Amino acid sequence: MSRYPPVHCGVAEYTKMLSSALKSLSHRIEVFVFSTREIEREPYEDVVEVYPCYGRFEMDYSNMIEYLEDFKVDVLHVQHEYGIFGSNRELIDALLLARDEGLARVVGVTMHTVDHPFSPRANVTLRFQTWLNDLDFVIVHSPLQEFELHIQGVDPSKVHRIPHGTLINPYLCMTRDELCESLRIECNFEGNILTVPGFLRRDKGIDVLLEALRSLRDLKFTLLIAGEPQDEEIVELLENSEFKTILIERYLSSDEILKTVALANAIVLPYKDKRSYSVSGILHLSMGSLKPIVGTRVPRLIEFYQHAPRLTVPPNDPLSLAEKMRWLINNYDYALAYMTEVYSYAARTQWFRMASRHVEIYQRFL
Repeated sequence: MSRYPPVHCGVAEYTKMLSSALKSLSHRIEVFVFSTREIEREPYEDVVEVYPCYGRFEMDYSNMIEYLEDFKVDVLHVQHEYGIFGSNRELIDALLLARDEGLARVVGVTMHTVDHPFSPRANVTLRFQTWLNDLDFVIVHSPLQEFELHIQGVDPSKVHRIPHGTLINPYLCMTRDELCESLRIECNFEGNILTVPGFLRRDKGIDVLLEALRSLRDLKFTLLIAGEPQDEEIVELLENSEFKTILIERYLSSDEILKTVALANAIVLPYKDKRSYSVSGILHLSMGSLKPIVGTRVPRLIEFYQHAPRLTVPPNDPLSLAEKMRWLINNYDYALAYMTEVYSYAARTQWFRMASRHVEIYQRFL
């Protein structure tokens, strides 16, 4: 159960890549996606069979249960995000009903976001997280998420950490002109290309980045910002930027993001804390592109902090960010060498490996 492309959503892209990886492991694995009713004209992408059968923040999953009567799956696995499914009991009850009726042998959930007591919506989400004990398994992506659920009373034997999958960038062999043509942008860069990929939101820290760049006026660079706008003020900041800026102002698929970061000399992720625990899919696309990264010490980037702490800075600190970017540009070859452990982690978390770990959990409970 998940959103699925062409819906503009990171969880949708995650589900597409996981589904494709699962199917690549064995011809015996069948994957069906029970998805939200959000697409009216565009067809769903055809990596798997997709059945739109419930709404966003649904309170009634009876239509999805009717679909299950025709399939009777082994595993019913929800890719949960509070912005898709909310925190209502109805989802948990639908999963338990499917198991009790023999429509699914095993039911579980991947929690893409885990809230803690200081999260803005904790009064409802912490209650939802205690209901996870009713399911067979819970998958999370980071140690922070895993231990937070333990602290909140979720049975540790049900909680399994599987890192977010990584796709090694297949576009690194393309020339700069070829990449620009594919992305439909002009290839008029100056100096080092600093790329910030992903949705244009306040929590991405683009305002902090622009402030940091004011301390680097003696260096020549091009800022390549690529993603669907979700905040008009951020777009206005970029359009009025005094720096050389190329703005790709639309939703980018995972392939397009990979092409964007393939253009970069360095990737900058100046994220702010969202006061919840999640893992950045953009980080994994960036790690698989084998380019130096500068990021902030926020929960979404915990894996980067674990493997490359010297390339991280505190959030909301433009001066520290500027100093780190200057160091990176002046010591580029050393930064590439320092990133070796990150590249190794990217190889270890490739999608087919993470899909295999999913199958191990499925088989254990079956």
